[in-house]
Amino acid sequence: MPLGVFDSGVGGLTVVRALRAAFPRRDILYVGDTARVPYGNKSPETVTAYSREIIHFLKAKGADRIVAACNTASALAVRSLQGAVGVPLHGMIDSGVQAALAEAGEGPVGVIGTAATVSSGAYQEALSRARPGLKIVAQATPLLAPLVEEGWLDGEVTEKTVRRYLEPLMREKIRVLVLACTHYPLLKGVLGKVLGSEVKLVDSSEACAKSLQHTEDKIQEKGELRIYLTDEPGPFFGRVENFLGSGSVASIQRVSLDPAV
Repeated sequence: MPLGVFDSGVGGLTVVRALRAAFPRRDILYVGDTARVPYGNKSPETVTAYSREIIHFLKAKGADRIVAACNTASALAVRSLQGAVGVPLHGMIDSGVQAALAEAGEGPVGVIGTAATVSSGAYQEALSRARPGLKIVAQATPLLAPLVEEGWLDGEVTEKTVRRYLEPLMREKIRVLVLACTHYPLLKGVLGKVLGSEVKLVDSSEACAKSLQHTEDKIQEKGELRIYLTDEPGPFFGRVENFLGSGSVASIQRVSLDPAV
């Protein structure tokens, strides 16, 4: 049976890339809610409703396990939906936190994400529970996901934006930076340039894939990736190749979600 994955847009493909590397024989169904991106400026109630609609769609397509490849949905919706959707539902936070702690030493640890993810306190609370006294510096970086959606992965505008956002974290001399948005691994180049090699970047996408390795069975000869979008797929094609390489997708189609679920 296929593995379901969803995000508000293109960012969740970083999780798909990591999952395909870990489970090359697993079929994957990916929903990108491109009609309603971004999630980072929406209320918990709205994000939960959107997530429920997508989970219902993926279950109807046969998914027996679902990954919320969206840190905003993971922070605001996953906990309330786990146990209520009929299939195992995984978020990004726990695996990202464990990966950060493995690299943090004495800290401090920086966290960047959407406004909703940072204001929820989900990462800060999870880090503090796991390691009391750890200094955590969190910064909302709401312009970064739109830059990735537009394909602006480097260049002067992107670098200046990143530098402006990271100034408070650099003053605190962070040792680790948690990329608490699945769009942000595409910005590793510019993030590393601004921060320097002494700061470790923690990719929650890779951490999530590793955490699932104990739960998955490789039962097929070769897995397929099918992508479903809630808006016109045209602009998405080039971005898919940037994330996954050419010829990596079996199909891309536009779908409508049922708001009545």
